[in-house]
Amino acid sequence: MTPIIQFRNVSHWYGEGASRTEVLSNINLTVTEGEFLAIVGFTGSGKTTLVNLMTGLLQPSEGEVLYRGKPITGPAPERGIIFQNYSLLPWYTVYQNVALSVNEVYSAWTSDQRDAHIRKFVEMVGLSHAIDKHPGELSGGMRQRVSIARVLATDPDLLLMDEPLGALDALTRGNLQDEILRIWSANQRTAVLITNDVDEGIYMADRIIPLDPGPAAGLGPEFSIALDRPRDKTAMNHDPHFKRVRTDILNYLVALGESDRPQRDESLALPAIQPIKPGSRSFVSKWRRA
Repeated sequence: MTPIIQFRNVSHWYGEGASRTEVLSNINLTVTEGEFLAIVGFTGSGKTTLVNLMTGLLQPSEGEVLYRGKPITGPAPERGIIFQNYSLLPWYTVYQNVALSVNEVYSAWTSDQRDAHIRKFVEMVGLSHAIDKHPGELSGGMRQRVSIARVLATDPDLLLMDEPLGALDALTRGNLQDEILRIWSANQRTAVLITNDVDEGIYMADRIIPLDPGPAAGLGPEFSIALDRPRDKTAMNHDPHFKRVRTDILNYLVALGESDRPQRDESLALPAIQPIKPGSRSFVSKWRRA
């Protein structure tokens, strides 16, 4: 398979000298054409830093990140990202928010071409009835669908998702998982999902790679998801492969969490304090002084 993203000995840190904080250390990763990869990990492990290196919003402190064999030097429309916080302009309507990206990427098109393209993707995410509404008039799930439509309308070569469904209720989250998978399978683009939900990663991805906790986080072992597509959530819960890979990933993450937990210092002991019993002379004396 053709590599679309490559990390070569990538490390990233903030600050210098004594104030230096290393977030990622010696990351080596290859994302191949057309695959759906999920990166799972704990909050604060560096997942967002990892995806920002793919978008070009950050540059590595060491090593290099390549897109189709060339170093990534900054953001580009072929690498679209869906953020967790929607990132919509509140004074723009659904139509206008999607138009922002369409007008930028397809500036050579006629206004009629761009209009038809915008409406196509608004309809694709089921928001034609709300096309003239502002974000403040929409639910959280609807706002996220606008964000998804805005990115997909640029037809990105690589779809990056930084926990895009984390703030949604379970029902909306499940519906948008299916929507993203439907669109991904239709155009066979490459997708990278950042998530802290193991079940979501297994349901959506071809393979899962844990990101070990920081500081100086690194990638854990790869877990392949050998489940046929399209996937049925109800049937999947009874699938032996699903149960096995889910258990393996959770056991790995639990072991990481245990190893990262500070060890209790057994030499420390609580002082021998005796409680004052209600009704005793000392208790009554303290109560009266209070």
